[in-house]
Amino acid sequence: MRTVICVAMHLSSASAAFASGGIWCSTDDAAATFEVEAGVTRGMGGPTFNFRGNLEILSRPASDSLRKTVFEDSNLTQYWLDGKELRLNIYREHEAAQKINSVELTILTRTSDEGVYDGSYTLSIYDAAADTDQDGKPVEISGKVSCGAE
Repeated sequence: MRTVICVAMHLSSASAAFASGGIWCSTDDAAATFEVEAGVTRGMGGPTFNFRGNLEILSRPASDSLRKTVFEDSNLTQYWLDGKELRLNIYREHEAAQKINSVELTILTRTSDEGVYDGSYTLSIYDAAADTDQDGKPVEISGKVSCGAE
């Protein structure tokens, strides 16, 4: 009986391994460098898990809190993955000198080959200290991005 239970548990855990995949995106250009990745389930609407990433805005001073950003699960605010498109929206706030700064990374891609997605990113950077006229408009940077999905 134990053997039957062990075999059943092993087979059910093997099917769970086939029920997930992953997504990842990266760029390394003159404006910014970043890598983001997440696991994706194949059922229940395809939710992500274990999202993480790193961003460095190369035009920001080395001592600036907005120069480097680490992303976690809660920072992936929206994503879309189907056979033709991969889209991600990632948002993170930074508190500096009792003011809220933020970075928002938007990735829009289309498939060029199975599992390969190419497109563009837009990085919106809001620096409260630099917003002297209080208009709330972020500085935007954009470039090319490469992504993959399995």
